[in-house]
Amino acid sequence: MAEASDKKQLLLRISGRLYEDLAAWAQDDFRSVNGQIEYLLTQCVKERKKTGKYTPKEE
Repeated sequence: MAEASDKKQLLLRISGRLYEDLAAWAQDDFRSVNGQIEYLLTQCVKERKKTGKYTPKEE
């Protein structure tokens, strides 16, 4: 996982209903809403890489 100093800030606008659903889910998983969103995005990226639908940029 990335170091705290490596993290980027992101402004995200979502509907109130989606926020409520995420907040409830986060509470069930003992996470903050921000932590839940980061966890879900991380899982989606891992799945995308695993299925081969991910093409990283060449350095």
